[in-house]
Amino acid sequence: MYYDWVRMDQHTNLTAPAMDSREYLLRKEIEEFYLPKQLVDAILEIGGIPRTSTVTTMGVAFMDIADYTFLSKFLSPQENQEVLNGLYTAFNAVLKRHGGYLNKIEGDSLMFHYGGVIDPRTKNMSDEEARRHIARELFYTCVEMQRVCVLFNQANDRFLAEAANPESRELLKRAFDIIAALRSSMEVSSSFNALFQIRVRIGANIGDVTIGNFGPDGAKQWDIVGLPVIEAKRMEATAPVGGLRISEGFYRILEETGVVDAYYNRFRKEARALFGYYRDIEKEELFRFSTVVLKDKQQAQFNSYSIEVNPGLPENIRDQVGLLLEKGEAGADRIVALLQYYRGNRYVITAIEDVFRTKRIRLHKAYIFRTMQPRKYDALLRRFTGDAVKVSRFIEEENSLYDLFLSLGRYQDTVKSHDAEQRTPSDFDSFDQYIQECERALNAAFETRKKWMIQKAYFYNVVFPLVFTTIRTGILEFQSRLAELEPV
Repeated sequence: MYYDWVRMDQHTNLTAPAMDSREYLLRKEIEEFYLPKQLVDAILEIGGIPRTSTVTTMGVAFMDIADYTFLSKFLSPQENQEVLNGLYTAFNAVLKRHGGYLNKIEGDSLMFHYGGVIDPRTKNMSDEEARRHIARELFYTCVEMQRVCVLFNQANDRFLAEAANPESRELLKRAFDIIAALRSSMEVSSSFNALFQIRVRIGANIGDVTIGNFGPDGAKQWDIVGLPVIEAKRMEATAPVGGLRISEGFYRILEETGVVDAYYNRFRKEARALFGYYRDIEKEELFRFSTVVLKDKQQAQFNSYSIEVNPGLPENIRDQVGLLLEKGEAGADRIVALLQYYRGNRYVITAIEDVFRTKRIRLHKAYIFRTMQPRKYDALLRRFTGDAVKVSRFIEEENSLYDLFLSLGRYQDTVKSHDAEQRTPSDFDSFDQYIQECERALNAAFETRKKWMIQKAYFYNVVFPLVFTTIRTGILEFQSRLAELEPV
């Protein structure tokens, strides 16, 4: 299927029957092993290798494993390979089910897409039909990949089709055997459940790209290039862990076709079936709009939507935090990292605070409040005639942990950016007059910016770390009490 038995071999200039049979069979095996079957089938159907590139609408996505450097510490190099092979087998099963194309794998990330001349499902569709089909399939592929990742962590292969080939099942079995061994180990089982959780982030986009052959002779690759590809990669880099980020244009197509409403209703129904924290989530919270600013790309901006995928995420994080509380300082550090990452998600933070409340972990909210808002704290102290205990009780009752994080976020927003107003000199009259006005304007702008720089430095070097150090200290306080209660 993949090899022309009568073509002239480009390296030996011999026809197939004249070739050394072992070399010939090896070449055939290499082609069958490494060439993507979907690409070969498409080229065979076309009747020849496309020699020219085409511009067409395609959907493209990038997936990356979050914090894989940390996760790899639990595994040997061979086990790392086995787990990755199993994970990518799981993801490829999703792609096959939806008709997507796995473009490339690079370490702990992969790229896939829909549409173009190698997508048989869009071959006879109009441009508008193809656009809607690509958007729908790409979106649900991203969602399903995230959900399959959850099953993969549980060593659950129910996502695999009954007709899956033996090779795929073997790759999954090897990965699951490693996960099962980690879970069954008395020494690391709780650490594994608490610390080793594979989570991925996905970024996706749709738009006009160039598809064709790229690269020098002898190393051609079938690929796609264009701004939508670049933006999809940027969205992956800023996507929420366990969720996905899509472009505003992609979202509009999903909204037009009813996918947004259908997905929202399905997500909320699943959360309610779990009696979960997400049961009353609003659509604007499920599809959260934001303008992403890329500091390393000269402040480039793009509008996007971040999307929650796992209806049980708050419960998953809550259970993980419960295990981490038993892991000493390493566990405390991991909890703080989770709080920092999810501090904008009120459902996850509420779930974590419920664990703290159940375990009677004191968060020292009054100290956090005073660190962020010293003037407001002093005003409360005057209101309660200097009684710090009453102030502390008031702050505890009136402020959830999420409320405090909202205040922290507002504080952060005020120091993120600053544009010092610089007065434009009057019309040129003379060198001395003009340069003096320029000097005064520059110095005035500098003085203003200096104050802002001090405020910014204070926030990032004192306020922000002190807030989370306070929480960490409260956790260590709990762990110390727990150690005292343990029987000798």
